[in-house]
Amino acid sequence: MSGGGGERQGGTAQEMGATDSAANKREIVVNVESSSSIPYHYSNRHPLRLRNSAFFIPPAPLAVTSTLPKEMGRWETVVLAYKTLGVVFGGLVTSPLYVYPSMPLKSPTEQDYLGIYSIMFWTLTLIGVVKYTCIALKADDQGEGGTFALYSLLCRNMNIGLLSSKQVQTNSSSSHSVLLGSTENKSRLRMFFERSIVARRVLLFIAMLGTCMLIGDGILTPAISVLSAMDGIRAPFPSVSKSLVEALSAGVLVVLFVLQKFGTSRVSFMFSPIMGAWTLCTPLVGIYSIIKHYPSIFKALSPHYILRFFWRNGKEGWLLLGGTVLCITGSEALFADLGHFNRSSIQIAFLLTIYPSLVLTYAGQTAYLIKNPTDHDDGFYKFIPTTIYWPIFIISTLAAVVASQSLISATFSVIKQSVVLDYFPKIKVVHTSSNKEGEVYSPEVNYILMVLCVAVILIFGDGKDIGNAFGVVVSLVMLITTILLTLVMIMIWRTPPWLVAIYFFIFFTMEGVYASAVLSKIPEGGWIPFAISFILAFIMFGWFYGRQKKMEYELTHKIDLERLGMLLSEPGIQRVPGLCFFYTNIQDGLTPILGHYIKNMRSLHTVTIFTTLRYLLVPKVAAHERIVVNRLGLEGVYGCVIQYGYADSLNLEGDGFVNQVTDSLQVYIQNCPDSLTSDHEEIQEEISAFEEAKLAGVVHIRGKTRFYIGNNCGWFDRSMLAFYEFLHGNCRSALPALGVPLSQRIEVGMLYEA
Repeated sequence: MSGGGGERQGGTAQEMGATDSAANKREIVVNVESSSSIPYHYSNRHPLRLRNSAFFIPPAPLAVTSTLPKEMGRWETVVLAYKTLGVVFGGLVTSPLYVYPSMPLKSPTEQDYLGIYSIMFWTLTLIGVVKYTCIALKADDQGEGGTFALYSLLCRNMNIGLLSSKQVQTNSSSSHSVLLGSTENKSRLRMFFERSIVARRVLLFIAMLGTCMLIGDGILTPAISVLSAMDGIRAPFPSVSKSLVEALSAGVLVVLFVLQKFGTSRVSFMFSPIMGAWTLCTPLVGIYSIIKHYPSIFKALSPHYILRFFWRNGKEGWLLLGGTVLCITGSEALFADLGHFNRSSIQIAFLLTIYPSLVLTYAGQTAYLIKNPTDHDDGFYKFIPTTIYWPIFIISTLAAVVASQSLISATFSVIKQSVVLDYFPKIKVVHTSSNKEGEVYSPEVNYILMVLCVAVILIFGDGKDIGNAFGVVVSLVMLITTILLTLVMIMIWRTPPWLVAIYFFIFFTMEGVYASAVLSKIPEGGWIPFAISFILAFIMFGWFYGRQKKMEYELTHKIDLERLGMLLSEPGIQRVPGLCFFYTNIQDGLTPILGHYIKNMRSLHTVTIFTTLRYLLVPKVAAHERIVVNRLGLEGVYGCVIQYGYADSLNLEGDGFVNQVTDSLQVYIQNCPDSLTSDHEEIQEEISAFEEAKLAGVVHIRGKTRFYIGNNCGWFDRSMLAFYEFLHGNCRSALPALGVPLSQRIEVGMLYEA
């Protein structure tokens, strides 16, 4: 992912073009989306004579509407909603396994249990239904969800972000998050963020923290879910040791992570029946428990039981919130997994199955505990009737495995978003679906998560310690989402101020109280997510800092066509035989590595094609739109953009790729309006030059840059850039994805002065 270009797939590499002098130019207008047009200017062919006074990179045509996925019908949406059970809601719907055992209850009374159930009911209703299902799911960024998607949404619609200029451009109009209001009607808050670099950096830090916390959630959810489910084997068999339960849990998780490579769709199709059985069985058991133990349990839906609970218990009641917050765990995955499914399917599944199931299950658990107040340490398995204990145990164990899937999928999503937006070192991201852009899998992330999950189980085997850590993650991620959603409502949606005030007051107060309670648990296991999040945030910030420094240098030292013409006109510069693909991704110019290469090699190939890779948010790009070519105004110098979608393969095979580009250029030369007045012999001469260059040999050149850290650099720059160089040296490159043979690859090293 060096600055030389051709080093990253998910960038905004744009089509090349150039303006011509007034005397010689001919204009070609190419229509792009939204009925806009960009003028392309080309000069008559003349050896080493620069006809172009400027260089710019307009957006490449996005005429790919035929490849966009069609709107889903009702039946398809229902089927997709069924699949969400196996991916999105696992962590949320299995929370009854560990909520009561995670609470430090001391001699609880009937009124205590009624107050706890009232807290859980209103938490599920307000946060689960109102905040996430009805509001957050509408704040998608081109179909993606999660905290970083909210930050990307804000940056995409306004000039308030620190996103790199390589940010992926939007071509989706389906999102609710469109830019509302003109520049003359900006909100005061928006203008404040646009003017204050400190405010923008704080916003970036908040988004990074939320992303890192969600990844930490992806480590803790599998650990606590599987461990809590497997612990049920000790009730009928007290002789089973805790170490054996931990070993079995670790083995189950290893199998789960191995299955991830098959993709979310296949995994969800296999897992959804399990979650369907769990979602059906637990509320039925809950109804039985309510009828048998405490039929009037639903009187606790009155909020006054919450007030009485805190009035009686004071500080102890406040500390118990660290356990009750776990009832909403997995709700952030509901939002972050949006890219794997769609808004309607998630809303249908949650409102019609998950929410009623949780309300009835917690009601049944609470009804049992009111009559058996000392059984709270095993609050789930104790309320299961003996006759169906083993079937429920099997279903709960399988459901806990599925519960892990929701946060694993969410982790893949947020990592992929960070990579595409250039906030995370490039790793391998595999699209496992041909029609869902958000369905991804990363082998590196998958196996790192597996190791960390197993380590958490084996080192912190006590469910209460993991629960304390879990509570920290859940509350802080929800709080960060509330802050970012508030900014979206104010600056993008233009929601009436009184509605924003109500939203912010209710959810910030509620989640702030939860956060204050769980932060007291940091010494008792709560430090785990902070350690994980700190490491991840350091990686993200180090990568971001290095990329920003590199971009600043490249934009300052970029090569325009006028400068390129001057370089080629210098005495001693030769045009050597051969065809060269020079990879670049700099906007409004060419990479400074080009100048470094020409000055030191004293040559440039007779035919040089400056090549960029452009990622489009569509499944597949049509064959005739895959390669966009044009002249750049100098003899033997051309521009080429390779456009690809998320389901396209870039492994074009070396010779096949070369032939496709050269064929496209030959067709372009023959049909370019310049050809109407050009001599036929000149056209044939130019085409012959292509063939001769191919026969002479083909090379692919990309940059391999490093920072030179001089004595004028401070200690912060030295440490951060050294860390960036370490990350950069160990991340992936996009060039091998083109199938370029090793014998044709050349890397040009260059030092960027920090």
